[in-house]
Amino acid sequence: MKARDLMTRKVRTADLTTPVRKLVDLMVSYKVSAVPVVDAQRRVLGIVSEGDLLRRAEIGTERRRSWWSRLINDPADDARDYVKSRGSKARDVMTRPVISVSATTSAADIADLMEKWHVKRVPVVHAGKLIGIVSRRDLMRAIGVAQPADTKTSLNDKVLRENLRKQIAKEDWVDSALVNFIVEKGRVEIFGVVSSMAQADAVRVMAEGVKGVRAVKNNLSVVARRAYVT
Repeated sequence: MKARDLMTRKVRTADLTTPVRKLVDLMVSYKVSAVPVVDAQRRVLGIVSEGDLLRRAEIGTERRRSWWSRLINDPADDARDYVKSRGSKARDVMTRPVISVSATTSAADIADLMEKWHVKRVPVVHAGKLIGIVSRRDLMRAIGVAQPADTKTSLNDKVLRENLRKQIAKEDWVDSALVNFIVEKGRVEIFGVVSSMAQADAVRVMAEGVKGVRAVKNNLSVVARRAYVT
């Protein structure tokens, strides 16, 4: 799945001179958590998110540093904080540079970017111009509409067990030699030993995701590994 499949195409935007009050009205009225700031050619100059408006003088939430931190803090940081908390235009409060993606960026890469940079949405650009935006909500929506696994598919029990063995052999988070599957009419029982509940849960989830599996009973035993010091 690519950004073009996930993105919201109708994006509410602002320009550098858009008042902060108008930015807030846009977010509240259209239920969005951020507004890209663009120029006349729709090139992305910055983005204003809810986080950019947390520290505001109007509501008494501006950042206040202790006297000792002011002694060691860079005055430029204090100046930037002042502009952020009291500036009246989008150019004063926006975050820049902006993390953006192309229309062909994969969903996996978008998730990686969101996690790495701690952002909740990324603008989608083409030829330097804004064409959409992908938010965490868009990713969640994609999960919701994704086609579920076809659990009604009937497979021979022997074939299904072989598929389970092949799948678990691909995973490096478990010793597949210590796990066994018994399959009867598509119903799977799992036996064996793992070293943590996380592994037991992962084996169960893996089995539930194999095509043709109708039900899973997890009988794995958890035996914590001991560390020996010589």
